[in-house]
Amino acid sequence: MTSKTDQRRRLVLASASPARLGLLRQAGLAPEVIVSGVDEDALSAPTPAELALVLAGAKATAVAGLSEVAGALVIGCDSVLELDGTAYGKPAGAEEATARWKSMRGRTGILQTGHHVIDTANGLSAAATASTTVRFGDPTDAEIAAYVASGEPLAVAGAFTLDGRSAPFVDSIEGSHGNVIGLSLPLLRRLLAELNVGITDLWA
Repeated sequence: MTSKTDQRRRLVLASASPARLGLLRQAGLAPEVIVSGVDEDALSAPTPAELALVLAGAKATAVAGLSEVAGALVIGCDSVLELDGTAYGKPAGAEEATARWKSMRGRTGILQTGHHVIDTANGLSAAATASTTVRFGDPTDAEIAAYVASGEPLAVAGAFTLDGRSAPFVDSIEGSHGNVIGLSLPLLRRLLAELNVGITDLWA
């Protein structure tokens, strides 16, 4: 007799983000992780929302092309913070992270996360960008310095995250909470549905 586990589709996350992996696991999924190795700095797009989608697509496509993932569902995601129409990814260093936070405090930005899902069994794909409005608080220079010294902002898009030390510096969001962390589960469900895959069928 074939078990449900044997019948479940293989799921591959084309991202090194532990936050994205954590979100998927919390939702009952058990993806494998294969990092794409895409040079994000070499890609561009007219708008931050489009850039996030281009980056996500590049990651998913690179991993979907590997022979070892044949037959699997591949998820690629990438996030950027849009502020005044400019896309900001991970800061290059502490100095940039400090300047970024001083420019963001008391203001509102949009966290754009591109999602691209490829079904390698049939070559079909579905993609979209999720947008979440983020209202930043007004941390003091000392709080910003302490946060930058923690090293956390150097590892996340926009130099902040909702599941870490910067959470007290974000006053509110409008939209998907998970999207700010790295992946919108509601959007992922809709993209899988476009590919005729039910998210509950992927539960571990």
